[in-house]
Amino acid sequence: MTLKNVITVGIILPLFAFSCGKTPQKTAPVESYQKVSPDFNSDSAYAYVDKQVSFGPRVPNTPEHVACGDYLVSSLKRFGAEVYEQKMTVTTYNGIKLNARNIIGSYGTDKKSRILLFAHWDTRPYSDQDPDPANHHKPLLGANDGASGVGVLLEVARVLQAQSPNIGVDIIFFDAEDYGPPAFDKSEPAGDWWCLGTQYWAKNPHVPNYKAKYGILLDMVGAPNAIFAKELTSKAFANDVVEKVWSTASRLNYSNYFVGRDGSGVTDDHTYVNQLRKIPSIDIIHFDADTNHNFGSYWHTQKDDMSSISKETLKAVGQTVLEVIYKEK
Repeated sequence: MTLKNVITVGIILPLFAFSCGKTPQKTAPVESYQKVSPDFNSDSAYAYVDKQVSFGPRVPNTPEHVACGDYLVSSLKRFGAEVYEQKMTVTTYNGIKLNARNIIGSYGTDKKSRILLFAHWDTRPYSDQDPDPANHHKPLLGANDGASGVGVLLEVARVLQAQSPNIGVDIIFFDAEDYGPPAFDKSEPAGDWWCLGTQYWAKNPHVPNYKAKYGILLDMVGAPNAIFAKELTSKAFANDVVEKVWSTASRLNYSNYFVGRDGSGVTDDHTYVNQLRKIPSIDIIHFDADTNHNFGSYWHTQKDDMSSISKETLKAVGQTVLEVIYKEK
């Protein structure tokens, strides 16, 4: 059964307007928007975030990383996806060899028209933005920076199993995104040291010559009262997709999250999907103008725990993404 909800946009005006001695005049009917996507369950998404955090920091080459990866694989299989595990060895800025894996779940594999959804599932080995220098070499839990996007996409996967959209959907959890040089290391060698799993996949996709209409990256999408401004790299490569997503959020009454102004440009997983795989992709990412790095105060600190996760924010992002998917023909 298809669930459809009607959302009224704007303030409901009275049917008749009265003024001094004049005949009541009919006002224009209020425009309403009919949601076509199934409901996004924010309680479920929150539980998926919490489950990831319960493993501890998910830094490559650790038992916690292996255990969480196994959980993600089993979850996608449980939600009916065709699952691919792309295992690789990547080299960090300081020469460490990481045993990494990208985890891919595909729906509607027979459909040529496809959308790519992605997030990173690893966590940073450094809390290099923590106000306490004693924490700089500690790994972080990454509730928002990593787990929030994955949690939303796990709930999307569960919905896709229950009700197939018109197009094919590929969900990728990229690994080794967050092992870039720390702020305290001033000897950074030249090279692209972030998003290592994404760079690998973009050059070696799980399906030969993989193509998608467009891609949507979810990064730090769980903070209370989060602001998602229009990220500049997204606008440069896929402005039409930015407008599609932001206008959909507006119709769903989520403009308080998806604000109609530009943010900054960031190097993120979508950068390499755009540049190397040539799939027009955007980044839904928390923007905070009150910090010197434009991310939340929790970013790359020991405070990136479940206190940085809001069910309301997960709902706004997840429902918007679902609506975009189910409106595609």
